[in-house]
Amino acid sequence: MTYGDRSAGRRFRTAVVLGCLLALASAACTGGPGRSRSPGGQEHAAEGPLVVASGLDVTGSGSVRQQLIEEWNRRHAGPGDRQAKLVELPGGADQQRSQLLGALQSGSARYDVVNLDITWIPEFAEAGLISPMPDPEPGAAADDALDFIRQVHATTVWKGRSYARPFNTDVGLLYYRTDLLTRAMAADRLPTATWTWEQLYSSVKTLGLNPVRPGERAGWTTQLKQYEGLTVNTVEAFVTAGVELTDDEGRYTSSPGELKKGLDALLDRVDRGRVQPAASGSDETASLTDFVEGRAVFLRHWPYAYGALGGLMDPAAYDVNRLPGKAVLGGQNLAVTADSPRADDARALITFLTSRESERCLLDAGFAATRDSAYHHVEERCWPRVAAALAPAGDAPKAAATEEETPEEQPSAERDAYIRTLGAALTEAVQRPRTPYYGAFTQVLQTQVHALLTAGRPDLDEAAAKLDAALRDVFAGR
Repeated sequence: MTYGDRSAGRRFRTAVVLGCLLALASAACTGGPGRSRSPGGQEHAAEGPLVVASGLDVTGSGSVRQQLIEEWNRRHAGPGDRQAKLVELPGGADQQRSQLLGALQSGSARYDVVNLDITWIPEFAEAGLISPMPDPEPGAAADDALDFIRQVHATTVWKGRSYARPFNTDVGLLYYRTDLLTRAMAADRLPTATWTWEQLYSSVKTLGLNPVRPGERAGWTTQLKQYEGLTVNTVEAFVTAGVELTDDEGRYTSSPGELKKGLDALLDRVDRGRVQPAASGSDETASLTDFVEGRAVFLRHWPYAYGALGGLMDPAAYDVNRLPGKAVLGGQNLAVTADSPRADDARALITFLTSRESERCLLDAGFAATRDSAYHHVEERCWPRVAAALAPAGDAPKAAATEEETPEEQPSAERDAYIRTLGAALTEAVQRPRTPYYGAFTQVLQTQVHALLTAGRPDLDEAAAKLDAALRDVFAGR
């Protein structure tokens, strides 16, 4: 029996909401005042607003990043060069990376701050396109820096130096359909924080699921299309199986035997997990749609799916917990460009955008915050005027919010539990390979693993040997 037949009205609503929320899902010396010369030789004057280049906001909640920029501007009213401007880059992550690399290498665009995917930090640092962050002075600044989640802050570091501050983070989570699970098993067998993939496989077997065609109900679904989502899923399977591809300096450390073990673990997730047959062509939008429409009982997805599901499903029909095994970090970090003529102002802006209050705004808007305090201290509140701007229609008018009047919105018990789950998942998460050649790495991995997943009867020994040879070349910069 297929479960794809739903009313046209529900399909349209799902498509509209997902399209809005998942638009992007598709992640040395400092300059002083005056003028600076870009790598391409172009001079930039220290005038006009500070320019922040970023990808599009995926939360669908009033563009929290833009609201934070506006809050900075309210606090720095006066000369234009203390104001800030957000420039959102079009396209997917690969296109944004290419645009930023081209702009910073040629000096064709004047950016003071760039919002970089965490996997790009080694490449941009190695190329001298971003400046190292100064070590915090002892005292309050040092204590504040320690508030960043350790694993998340590590994404800013390359060769022993931090080149950015964590802005928003991400981690894989396990969403599941409680309405479908409880029909076949006792409530005490639902997913927990210590669940393993073997337990997921066992649950899928109990449910008697064996999908053959897209549209038939499956055990789980995820993002196995040939793009970055496939890299994330592959790395999660590898690391859970104990397979590490590189060391901290980006040197290749694996072997054909280790790669075979990792590929075998990935294929187990596909076969024993009874993955949705459409998953090999699914990205974040498609996999979430399959979950909402009942074509998968379990779903591996990012934190912002929690907010998306709230507008698409009865809250009693689903829940979320930590992903079995290891989950991969995502997210973006803010860095000062190497040729910014106002590096001090740019760093001050970054400090504001990653402050405790700003991180709480990001969490409230649907992003995963980078600070430990956002998950454990309820007294940490979003900037009042930003909170008012992000509030759903029908709440108190934006003009009513002042510094002394913070909108009081008591989170539900379910959201409190979700925030605790998210915070715990981040402390256990792992990084993708750290290398200046990440773009080449992910393309090689996606191409070869996708071919393996779509092959009828893959030869794992041959696939592992071929992947090993390709990765050796990639991580050597060849």
